Amino acid sequence: MAKNLAAAKVDSSPEAAVAPVPSAISLAAVKRFLPWLVAVAFFMQALDTTILNTAVPAIAKALAITPLSMKAVLSSYTLSLAVFIPISGWMADRFGTRRVFAWAIGTFTLGSMLCGLANNIHLLVACRVLQGFGGAMMVPVGRLTLVRTFPKSELIRAMSFVAIPGLIGPMLGPVAGGFIVGYFHWRLIFFINLPVGLLGLYFVYRHLPDYRQENSPPLDLAGLIWFGTGIGLLAYVLEVFGEHTLGDGTLLALLAVSAVCLVAYGLRAGRIRFPLLRLTLFGIRTFRASVSGSFFTRLGIGGIPFLFPLLYQVGLGFTPIQSGLLIMPQAAAALSLKFGLRKILQRFGYRRVLIFNTLMLGVMTLSFATIGAGTPVWLIVTQVFIFGMFTSLQYSSMNTLVFADVPEEATSGASAITSTVQQMSISFGIAIGSLLTAFFIPDRLHVSAPQLIHGIHLTFLILGGWTIVSSYIFLELKKNDGNTLSLHQALPHAG
Repeated sequence: MAKNLAAAKVDSSPEAAVAPVPSAISLAAVKRFLPWLVAVAFFMQALDTTILNTAVPAIAKALAITPLSMKAVLSSYTLSLAVFIPISGWMADRFGTRRVFAWAIGTFTLGSMLCGLANNIHLLVACRVLQGFGGAMMVPVGRLTLVRTFPKSELIRAMSFVAIPGLIGPMLGPVAGGFIVGYFHWRLIFFINLPVGLLGLYFVYRHLPDYRQENSPPLDLAGLIWFGTGIGLLAYVLEVFGEHTLGDGTLLALLAVSAVCLVAYGLRAGRIRFPLLRLTLFGIRTFRASVSGSFFTRLGIGGIPFLFPLLYQVGLGFTPIQSGLLIMPQAAAALSLKFGLRKILQRFGYRRVLIFNTLMLGVMTLSFATIGAGTPVWLIVTQVFIFGMFTSLQYSSMNTLVFADVPEEATSGASAITSTVQQMSISFGIAIGSLLTAFFIPDRLHVSAPQLIHGIHLTFLILGGWTIVSSYIFLELKKNDGNTLSLHQALPHAG
């Protein structure tokens, strides 16, 4: 089968990226195995973002450092993702999706093994950066391969399937990390990636199609430096903000340098032919609405995974395992809705779904401000389950609409921008949730449980209001946008 999926022949245009044309049998096999392969990669990347959180005290004790010093281990991974995601599209076009995806899984697996063998904080941070480099390639290249393999009429089903692990991974991470350090050794957190990664490499070479450009444009190295430095500094400032490890003057200086770098990149991207990220794609209405809508919506709901454990464990007195179990209904809801996503979009279309769904996400976020010491567990589970359904529908809709009107030769650039913006919004959403909570609880060293609950409630109210306002972005969409994906126009209720 690998021979049937050899590197694609392309036209003479340096921007073209034409898919290989496998036989009918091999294409059917690819469509059967590809979503599973990409889903496993998504799960590995998503799980590793949060699995260390509950293991921080145990690892810090083993390495003879303070828990605060472990912040570098957590932030180094997300910083690496933010810096290297933008080059994923170029690498896929230049070296082929199969080779780059294999590199990504191999690098991620190698980084995981080295993290598990690290015996000091500096080596662990370096290995986390290597791990992040592999993770940065997996998600956008996997998404790009799906977009180029499945026709638009089948893309919703494929993207919905692979999005499930991305939702489940961050929810299982804290529970899995706590379970491993409680019953096994903390190094197992990293070693569990080894068998999955090796199995993934085998299936990559057996079933992953190879899409590439014969005449790929040169890498925008200067753009990578400007953008990577700007995003990296911004993400770092948000990671350490409010912890008093840096002075206010230093933080402001880093923010200023970050802003200068990002502005310089924006000016450069408008002048050269092949920029690192093709900002001209924002001229496409569906792309602009889905990417910007994804960013601003995630700013409102992205802090929820951070706030829930804080509310459950510190405010309500649940154990880490109980806290993790209370988050699980969100994953169950995501699974239950995936199978009906296409029918919902067929019935109502992207515009109405995204506007109504964003409003409901805001309402559900507001409802979390009612959770207190006297709230029955069944009611918390119900609220989280409903929130999970709307979250699943929101992310899947935005992740598919982004490719509705993007031309074939620009899909790699669109995938890189989408993944970059998503990673930024996740980091920013957690930071905003943390900063708001800290603002409402000034004396964090002597806070009581009722004070903490009250502060988190106020944070939920602000985040819910922000999410409701962000629905305004989707008003830009027209009723027929995304019809090639949802087949909405073919139904009697299309109007």
